[in-house]
Amino acid sequence: MKQLGTTNRIVRLVIAAVIAVLYFTGTVTGTLAIVLLVIGSMLLLTGLVSFCPMAMMGICPGNWLKRATARKEA
Repeated sequence: MKQLGTTNRIVRLVIAAVIAVLYFTGTVTGTLAIVLLVIGSMLLLTGLVSFCPMAMMGICPGNWLKRATARKEA
């Protein structure tokens, strides 16, 4: 079941790639590097399979943004 749009997937993959470059070039180190690597891995996986369990539960930050920017119908 695919639930992520093309733009969402591309953004996730680009952010994951940037995190990977920062990690493997040694730009970020220590605890921050590990946290970013975990986040980047999750973004990579969800971007590749086009499925985000957090979006399914309604707690994905993308859903919050979509709700905040949606126009209310009168």
